Parts: sequence; C-alpha cells; structure tokens
Amino acid sequence: MPFETFVADPPDLPVRGPGDAGPSVLTRAEVLGTDAGGATFKGTTSDGSSLIAQVSAAGEGVIRVRLSAEPDARSRSAAAIALVRPGSYPAVVEVGDGTVRIGAGPITAEITLDPWHLRFVDASGRTLLEEDRGERDISGRVRTLPFGRSLACGEVAAYHESFVAPALERFVGLGEKFTRLDKRGQRALMWNFDAFGSESDRSHKAVPLYLSSVGYGVLVDSGMPVEFDMGQSTHSCVQILVPDDLIDYYVLAGPTPADVLQRYDMLTTAPLLPPKWAFGTWISSGFFVDTQEHVMARAENIRRRDIPCDVLHLDCYWQVDGHWSDLQWDANTFPDPEAMLRALTEQGFKVCLWINPYVSHRSPAFDKHRDHFLKKADGSVYVADVWHGSYPACGIIDFTNPAAVRWFADDLRALLRQGVAVFKTDFAEGVPVDAVAHNGMRGVELHNVYTLLFNDIVSKTTREIAGHGMVWARSSFLGGQRHSAQWSGDVNASYPGMASTLRGGLSHGLSGVPFWSHDAGGFHGTPTPDLYARWSQFGALSPLVRLHGTTSRLPWDFPADAERHAVDALRLRYALMPYLYSAAVESARTGVPMMRALLVDSPDDPAAWTADLEYRLGADLLVAPMVDPSGVRDVYLPEGTWLDYWTREPQQGGRYIRVSQPVDRIPLFVRDNALITVTEPTGAIGAEPFADLTVVSWGGGDGRTVLHDVDGDSSVVAVRTGDTLAVDVTGPARVRRVTVAPVPGRLTPTRITLNGVTL
Repeated sequence: MPFETFVADPPDLPVRGPGDAGPSVLTRAEVLGTDAGGATFKGTTSDGSSLIAQVSAAGEGVIRVRLSAEPDARSRSAAAIALVRPGSYPAVVEVGDGTVRIGAGPITAEITLDPWHLRFVDASGRTLLEEDRGERDISGRVRTLPFGRSLACGEVAAYHESFVAPALERFVGLGEKFTRLDKRGQRALMWNFDAFGSESDRSHKAVPLYLSSVGYGVLVDSGMPVEFDMGQSTHSCVQILVPDDLIDYYVLAGPTPADVLQRYDMLTTAPLLPPKWAFGTWISSGFFVDTQEHVMARAENIRRRDIPCDVLHLDCYWQVDGHWSDLQWDANTFPDPEAMLRALTEQGFKVCLWINPYVSHRSPAFDKHRDHFLKKADGSVYVADVWHGSYPACGIIDFTNPAAVRWFADDLRALLRQGVAVFKTDFAEGVPVDAVAHNGMRGVELHNVYTLLFNDIVSKTTREIAGHGMVWARSSFLGGQRHSAQWSGDVNASYPGMASTLRGGLSHGLSGVPFWSHDAGGFHGTPTPDLYARWSQFGALSPLVRLHGTTSRLPWDFPADAERHAVDALRLRYALMPYLYSAAVESARTGVPMMRALLVDSPDDPAAWTADLEYRLGADLLVAPMVDPSGVRDVYLPEGTWLDYWTREPQQGGRYIRVSQPVDRIPLFVRDNALITVTEPTGAIGAEPFADLTVVSWGGGDGRTVLHDVDGDSSVVAVRTGDTLAVDVTGPARVRRVTVAPVPGRLTPTRITLNGVTL
C-alpha cells in the first residue's frame, strides 16, 4: 500500500532515548496565595525545577487547572484567537494542614500538597476524576506521564496530565471521529486532517473535549496538536499531552452529558441556530462542470417532479476551472448570475456557493494578492499542494493579515449582494507546519485555529449582508458551533462509509456541535440504487440534509424505485418539519445535539454508551439507518416502550431487537405517548411560521411537548380520560387537527378535543 503524506502533517513529538532523563513531574507544592477564585501554588518537580500551578473556579460546576513556568503563560494559538472564555465564579477555598479544597458548586478540587495529588469530587463527595500518580513496569520504566512536563534537548516538548481510568468508565467526544463512539483504547490527535474517505481516526474537526460515563467532561484549552491517550498505552490511565507553553484544562461537572455540554457552551460559545430554510433539502450540482443553463434546468426539474428542496448548491465549477478559489464567476458558463439568482429566488430557492481559502497560483488573483498569503521562512509565498496533486498548487490566504481579510470579505460581500444566500466553506486543513503568518505565528500554531478564522470571516460577512451567520463547513475546531452547520467531508459511497459517517456525527454532537450533516449517497464514487435510497433516508432524518457527490445525486438520475424512495424520505422530513425545527431550537438553546447518541438521554444505561449506529433525533424519535445491504440489523432500544413508526407495534426497551426493513423504509421508532407535530409537505419550507399543523398522539395517552417556531413557543398537552383524549395548545402554533397513531392491542380514544372543542 502506498504511504500517503498529507501536505500538512503534524510534527511528531520526540521519543525519549535510552539514558534520557524521565519526565519532570510535580512532586510537591506550597501555597503562594489564594483569592476569591482559587489558589496559586509553587510546585517542585522530580528534576528539582519549579513550576506554577493554578487551580480555580471558572464557572458554576467548572474547575480550571493550569501548569506553566510563568503564571501568565498562554497557549501559542492564542495569538490568533481565544478559544475559551472563562468567567469569574466565587470559589469556596479552604486551606488546611497540607491540603487545599476549591469548590465551584457541584464540583470540588481536593489537593494534597506533599506529595502532590489532585482529585475532583461531586457534591456528595463521590470521586469524579483523580490524577494518576504514575505507573512503572517490572523493569522500572515509566508507563504514564503524570502532571508535569517533558524536555527534549533542554526545550519543553510537552506538558502532560494523567488520570485514573476505572475499568468500567467510558469516554466519548474529541471531535468528529469516525472510529467507535467509545474512545477507550484509542489515541486521539487534535489535528485537522483532510480525512480522505472519513473512515479512519483522521478528522476534519478536532475538538479537545471528552465526556465520561462517570459524569464529567475534560476540556483542554490549546490549539496545538494535543494528544489524548484514552487508555491505549495502559488501560488504567487517560493521558493528555500538550505540546504548548502550558497545560490549561477544565473539568466540567455533570452529572449528565447534557449538563457537561451546557457548561462547555458557557466556556466557549452558544450554538448558532441555522435559518429555518436551511433545514430543508440542499441539492448539489455535484463535483463536475456546471453552467447557468444546467442550474436553471435542475431547478425546473425539482419543482416539476415535486421534490422538496430549499437550497441549490453550486460546487467548484461556478468559478473558472483551475482558478479556484478566487471567488469570481466563470463568465463563459455563468454569463448573468444576477438574473439566475433572481429567477431562483422567485422559485423559492436559496443558493449556496462552494468556496475555500486556497487560491490557485494560475489565478489572476494570486499575483494580485501575493502579500495576502501565508509565507515561507524566507518571505516567499508558500505555494502548497493542498489538492494532493489533482489540481494546481495554491497560496493559502493569511487570515491573520487584516488586508487579506478585507480583500476576502469584500469579494464575499459582492456575491451576497448579488443574491447568494450562504457559502460552503471547504478545506482549511492545509496550513503546513513550517508556514509563517503575518502575525508571526508558525504553521503548527495556526493549523487548527485557522479554520475558525476562515469561518468567522465568512459567518460575519454573511450576517452583515444576508442577515444570518450560517456557513456549511467541512473543517472546524473548539468553539466551531458558533458557525452553525458542519458536514462530514468526502466519505466513500459504501455501506461501511455510511456507518463510519454516522459514528462521526454522533461523536461530533458529543463535542458540542448540534447541527451536522453529510453527503447523502456518499461523496466519492457512485452509490448503488439501494444504497442511494438508504442513505437518502438517513440524510432526511439528520439535522440537515444535502445530496452531493463526485457523480450525480439527483434523484432522477437513479432508477425509478430509488428515486421514489429518496423523494419519499424527503417528503417525510418535510412532514416532520415542525417537530424537527422544534428540536433544532431546543438544541441551540441547550447545546444538546439535535441528532444524539443514546447516552445523552439514557446516561445511566451502559449499553447506550456503546450504541453508535443509531440515534435519537430530538427527544421522541429513534433512528437506526440501515447500514447493511441485507436490510437486517440489530437495534438497541433504551428503557421504556417504543412504537415502530411503520407498523405501530410496541417494543419494550432496555434490549436489542433484530429489525428487517425493505428498501423503502428506514428503521424508525417513536417514544410511546409522544406528541409529534406534523404538517403537509410542501416544495419549500421558507422562513415563515408553519401554517397548518396536526398533532399526532402516538399511543393516545397522556403526553406533553413544546413546539418552537419563528413566532414563539407553544405548549401542547394531551390528557387521556377514559375514551377521551383532550389536547390543549397554548401559544401561537396554528394547530388545526389532532390524530392518534393507534397501537395494536390498545384501545384508541373515540373522542378527541382540541382546546375544549370536539373534533
């Protein structure tokens, strides 16, 4: 097999050789001072040097820990952007005889000074997390890297921390990882890669945050290539290596994953809710030559065939081939883009354009803006093979340069003023480690946070002109939930590719990103008709849905049965849109992912921490995409009663069941007695409140829900008394009907009232 080298591979940490000194570990400490937030310590290390440790409250339920040579040290990536914005919180500081306790509400740090030891407990005194004191094997060799740092050639190679990992503890998060949901036994590198197929541990979106089944989370504030050894080197220990000027981490109290994610948002940023129309179908031109005539023909075909669609995406070829990405229309193939955009708007379409932060050296913009690209050490433009040999080498726009930002934003404004609604921000993982930025940063320091600078500029400019800040991003990093939407990248068109994509989406949702999507049908290759139908169903029941690939994903380019199944799935999505949009609003408010692993709603269920090929979509739907061509799979149902969406058959939860579904159906379950609000599917969602709603009572029993819409929130309550189901709606929701999804063997109400009126 060929060895593939990424144009922007991370630097390797040095390997300690025979006879080299061991790690410089904090062995004891003395209190230098305390204040309202916490305490500062002078620590002595195993090699006799001194370091400064700081433990403080950074918010309700959040403890911050820092270790550095200087008390005001900060991450090297902070020169470009602040990743974490801790608040002030009045800590409870207790200094005893050789001990210090620092409380932040539901979590307390307990510190022993000699020998140094740190553990975190909840309000009941239960241990959440504690430092590993260091392990040695039978020959005396160090097996773990405790709290301290390691040197190489007299320079700091990395700071590190180690935590005890009890045998039953499970770990999730760390960004969009396409590996198993439970990261125990894995080693995660926080480095944004071009993931090439989205089926490995390479990730477009690293997020240095993990959640534990014990009831806490750990967040590392660094843009450097941090490594999380989640019990790979030794099963009993989690090790964090930070090749930076300090280690700066936060322990976030639970007890639930939802609690941890809310605290994470408090430290970083709240998720951005996409505009309402963005939850409709996005249909792409695909990755091949396009024209204005072709775009208009696609739009006409979509409306004529009654395919629900709100967004038309134009990929690379709206620009001149070989000139990507200079943000200029190809005048030969798109002679009148303003007229095209006006016509599409009249047909109810928004238009998305593909962009990236690389400019081909063949583009006229390259020579015109040579001062606006990343440089080499000698001051020349860094021309990199960011396309891996498939397209011309490019300059990488330097977003630390204010002049480059102005040039780039001005070109975006021109497109937005023409009528473009949103941008797909592709790539941004290609900053080489030896590049030099305008602000003096090296590429290794800029690499991960570069995508935040890129998406921040696009989001800000879009909000300025279009009134919303949404982007459709491939690459992201810590805090990227403020850009609203991200997709999984260039996955292979295969059943295993679909499965790994799903794992990546669940992992990313547990890393603080509620709104995520993927290329329905897979990106690379051509899906078989059955895979196209199955993947379209998965896409239709994802937070956002887009049909896109290297070949056509247009429904009519597939056999009639596959087209019908895909379009039926999209119509189901549009019928469920009141429920889906309500779930989206809730996710934006709470940080809980819209498409979430079962563990979010069932944190005390061990099986929920390993179920990674199914998910809850909002609170009341459970989706299990068919990831095997046989049409048969096992599905784990959490505790409670679940109703098969297609047959209404009840299934008792807390167990696995075997499911067989024909190609026109996705395994889908509804929580018993859930109230699901639906509407008649239309060609486009638009931005207005839903006009004609039906509340469906699944099972006909007591239930309640909250319906969120652009005009406010509405409460829906159902009460079953004998043969009567009384439904009351409070708020602006335009509920016109109530219906019951009958359950076999269960008496269905014979009388239904809506706000006291018999229907």
